[in-house]
Amino acid sequence: MYRCIKTATLLVALLLLPAVATAQVAQASITGVVRDSSGAVLPGVTVEAASPVLIEKVRSVVTDGSGQYRIVDLLPGTYAVTFTLTGFSTVRREGVELIGSLTATINIDLRVGALEETITVTGESPIVDVQSARRQQVIDGNVLQEIPTSRSYNNVLQIVPGIVAGDGQVQLRPTMLLFTAAGGNAQDGRLTVDGINTGASRGGSGVSGYVPDMQNVSEVLFTMSGNLGEAETGGPQMQIVPRSGGNRFTGSFFATGVNEAMQDSNFTPELLRVLTAPAKVLHLYDFQASVGGPIKKDNLWFFFNWREVGSGDAQPGIFANRNAGDPTKWTYDPDLSRQARIDQTRKIMALRLTWQATPRNKFTVFYDNQPNCTNSGWTDQDDACHSAIDGWVQGGSQVNGFFGPGPNAPETGDYSLNP
Repeated sequence: MYRCIKTATLLVALLLLPAVATAQVAQASITGVVRDSSGAVLPGVTVEAASPVLIEKVRSVVTDGSGQYRIVDLLPGTYAVTFTLTGFSTVRREGVELIGSLTATINIDLRVGALEETITVTGESPIVDVQSARRQQVIDGNVLQEIPTSRSYNNVLQIVPGIVAGDGQVQLRPTMLLFTAAGGNAQDGRLTVDGINTGASRGGSGVSGYVPDMQNVSEVLFTMSGNLGEAETGGPQMQIVPRSGGNRFTGSFFATGVNEAMQDSNFTPELLRVLTAPAKVLHLYDFQASVGGPIKKDNLWFFFNWREVGSGDAQPGIFANRNAGDPTKWTYDPDLSRQARIDQTRKIMALRLTWQATPRNKFTVFYDNQPNCTNSGWTDQDDACHSAIDGWVQGGSQVNGFFGPGPNAPETGDYSLNP
């Protein structure tokens, strides 16, 4: 028998106003006050934030009557901020790096000068958010490409201080994993992509079998405390900010794999008393290719991702029943030549379109199809997403930890590992 689960997710984000966008996705801001050399505030100053990560390239605002300005809904990246007012020298602040939902405070003093004069200010980028009490941890997307993980959120959880994920073990493949903060409820953690909750619709779980693309993220933002009103629980929030293409074509390819010949074993004769055969990875592979770029520069971008993940695992001490299908026999007679195994395959195709309709209105359409196949048919004639494999039986699970007696076990006794 086999089970084939096919999920298709269509996420459409209509970001009509900056205030709406901020409520959906935790994005950064630049704010501050502009004064003249005497310390008086300057209204009417044009403030522009420019960065390659913006599809419109430049986002601009004007200071109000108190000299204050605020540029919101900025994607993570490096920005150059320019301050312009007639009769004053233009000031340009470069190298402002924004991460997560950081509100970077940049105060500027303008002095009287010629229109063609530009003053470039350099300095360390603000790293402390003095306008929010939230405690956050940001992981850059380039870091995730370099560390040896299974390209899944469940392994990223292991490198964040204060996050408790499952049993704390490193996962070899993308799987669903509950997480929380230290001392919290196991189902308090929430996983979002582009600000949209990917959690299961039943049971209140903040995660699901959905596999986000961790190979092509701009950054991953963890909020451990100080959540705002839109948070569903008081637990940690893991927000994935995906890449959305750009004004130049880029791509990447990733491949990894392992088979049973690349593993060692600590299976000792003593373990034969309770375990006839150990668990082991028969094969595991992960292939991924991505490409993104402009359909129309400064207006419409695309990003396409293709991925296939497959694995086969031998189940410890579980074997086919020689009496299966025999109506005259009601006992289990293990066939030690046919061990149980579980095979899984997931194929992912995702497309993201980003359209800057007007200087203030942006539309994002995201399609992600993830058909998942688990196990296979009993015979080659079965209609299954995996073919039957000679010498193996598909499926099987331990009941209360019982694996069955090993070949050298006594005739009676308790063989349960979890009695």
